[in-house]
Amino acid sequence: MSSQIIPVDPFDYVVFGGNGDLAERKLLPALYHRDHDGQMPQDSRIIGASRTHISDEEYRAFAREAIAKHVKPEDTHTTSVERFVSRLHYRQVDARADEGWEELKALLEGAEDGNGTRVRAFYLAVGPALFADLACRIGEKGLVHANTRLVVEKPVGRDLESARELNDIIGRYFTEDQVFRIDHYLGKETVQNLMALRFANALYEPIWNSAHIDHVQITVAESVGLEGRAGYYDKAGALRDMVQNHILQLMCLVALEPPPTLDADALRDEKLKVLRALTPIDASNVESRTVRGQYKAGASDGAAVRSYLDDLGEAQSDTETFVAIKAEIGNWRWAGVPFYLRTGKRLSERMSEIVVTFRPIPHSIFAGLSGSIQQNQLVMRLQPNEGVKQWVMIKDPGPGGMRLRHVPLDMSFAESFRVRNPDAYERLLMDVIRGNQTLFMRRDEVEAAWNWIDPIPQAWAEKSMKPQGYTAGTWGPSSGVALIERDGRTWHEPD
Repeated sequence: MSSQIIPVDPFDYVVFGGNGDLAERKLLPALYHRDHDGQMPQDSRIIGASRTHISDEEYRAFAREAIAKHVKPEDTHTTSVERFVSRLHYRQVDARADEGWEELKALLEGAEDGNGTRVRAFYLAVGPALFADLACRIGEKGLVHANTRLVVEKPVGRDLESARELNDIIGRYFTEDQVFRIDHYLGKETVQNLMALRFANALYEPIWNSAHIDHVQITVAESVGLEGRAGYYDKAGALRDMVQNHILQLMCLVALEPPPTLDADALRDEKLKVLRALTPIDASNVESRTVRGQYKAGASDGAAVRSYLDDLGEAQSDTETFVAIKAEIGNWRWAGVPFYLRTGKRLSERMSEIVVTFRPIPHSIFAGLSGSIQQNQLVMRLQPNEGVKQWVMIKDPGPGGMRLRHVPLDMSFAESFRVRNPDAYERLLMDVIRGNQTLFMRRDEVEAAWNWIDPIPQAWAEKSMKPQGYTAGTWGPSSGVALIERDGRTWHEPD
């Protein structure tokens, strides 16, 4: 079974930070896969840009190494690799000076047909501090036309005020339909399947409400530590780095009302309603609704690992590497249904999942000898091994009376469809070229998310809530477990 390839128009993809970590690990491998699968038009180009002085050939060698390191050998074909690297160019530019911009402009205009219709995408794969500078330079140097797109990585701002300031700067040079605020979690296959499960089947949507759902859990767990991001991460922390964007977006897709169509604005209108319906967390309830943690020395993947402070190289820091939140949505569909959110570094394993737990059956007709009846759960695994499991109660096969078992109806995408599961970036990078904003955040979404997030660190400071230590390789501080268990519930155990 093969996946459908949707053609796109010829394009130039300019990747600022083109020789950086994100380009190496994700962007260049994703673009290679799209070219290998035949989705790129013949004359499309990828242009790396940064302050580093390297030649076109040196950049192509960098891309070959990135593909060799981050693409599976069975997907690496010499013909495809050489065709792909032949598309690559490089220009040295400075985000905060005039150096290199005329050379970049000449390269881009050299491929135009005179009508300015060629799709031109600028991907800001750089630190957030350079977003505004690059947006200004791109606009001031005359590189924006009707078919231009700007791709902005998270985080968009550090708080509501800075997000508004950055969005205002970007808005001087780009219309809102030209701006693609990317969250790669929205490009994952399982996230897309959440929409299909809800709205393409008669099974779930009638029971997707507080009358039938007990609670929802969203976990984004990492087993790694800082990985060279110490400077950024110590200023951001888990709340700003993961909850404000990834986790809130996942929650929105679980909780939104059915949009009239899958049109980008129709979907984003419904996500915005969820964000605006979130019950505020402030100094009055922050101690009962949130948990902060910071990893200590321990073990991960069978090896000893250092504490956060040792990784940071500092004697003291109040930055949280773990956060758990009990969130509530104040509307009719979700009244009384808690959403338990947690994320952290140096946890027991790398895992991201959404767990929808349904209410218990109202009355059991089975005797106690049949075994305990567990609540039905819908488990959507985002990584690793993307797939969906519906947990149900069945009779244990064999004679000897009625014995009940809790078993999954399991659909692993890789096993079910027998095709390579494309990386999220592959889908999103091509959506940019198509001009499809469905899986990207609109300005008002970003600002609504910050509006809910901002009072939480303010309340932590007001209540002097310091991060609680937890041993690396565990599931976070004990208070993270208590957050859900005092409600008579437990965190879902990964399979």
